[in-house]
Amino acid sequence: MTEKDIVESTTGLPATVDSIAEDLRSLGVRPGMVLLAHSSLSSLGWVCGGAVAVILALEKALEPEGTLVMPTFSGDLSDPAEWRHPPVPESWWQLIRDTMPAFDPDLTPTRMMGIIPETYRRQRGVIRSDHPDLSFTARGPYAERITSNHQLEYGFGENSPLARIYKLDGWVLFLGTGYGTNTSMHLAEYRADHKGKKELKLGSPVMVDGKREWVEYMNIEYREELLPEIGEDFERDMDVVIRGKVGQADSRLFPQRAFVDYAVKWLEEHLD
Repeated sequence: MTEKDIVESTTGLPATVDSIAEDLRSLGVRPGMVLLAHSSLSSLGWVCGGAVAVILALEKALEPEGTLVMPTFSGDLSDPAEWRHPPVPESWWQLIRDTMPAFDPDLTPTRMMGIIPETYRRQRGVIRSDHPDLSFTARGPYAERITSNHQLEYGFGENSPLARIYKLDGWVLFLGTGYGTNTSMHLAEYRADHKGKKELKLGSPVMVDGKREWVEYMNIEYREELLPEIGEDFERDMDVVIRGKVGQADSRLFPQRAFVDYAVKWLEEHLD
């Protein structure tokens, strides 16, 4: 969608920092929350200040005692044998493994995450976890606790920012996105015990003792195609999802722990 399309589709006045913050409060965002935000800027209509305004509005609603978390994945720092969007020729794979620059939390951009998390990762005071493929960024009182020691293997598992958000009774916000973006599902996939779980050997370029190395590590195969179905069942069965508008965006707010616990049971019942 072009900016012209967004302008023409915006009804009434454009969104501002103050109007977005008020919409977030009306949705249920409260000071002091640990909030994992998934976002689509274009869904809000035209925003005065764009991604910067959305970030400032989120921080305004959370106030200084809140902690804002966003996914900042860099999927191109992964094994090219697994690439699908788009795939690359097999003859390129070894060259990519040998020469892809190592992950740098300050320099490495996000990939296919949207302009809001890409902008947020550059803000002063934001801490980015050091997973080369599956990093998260956070700012606020719990930022260091959430992002530190992000384990390379099983990057959405027990030594991940997702598990720490769970321990902190964090919340998940969809700003114009849906359950297809719900990364917390992957913590449930890691925890669920079922016969269909598969493990994969992956790889990424990282710095080891000051030298760039291609390092292999284990992860599980994620079932992203199940995200919308599990999300719909969760919303139907659990009376915890708050829905509303932020700007023009259909938005949802819900406790992460409730979703993860529900998804673990769903996976064990449906995939055993």
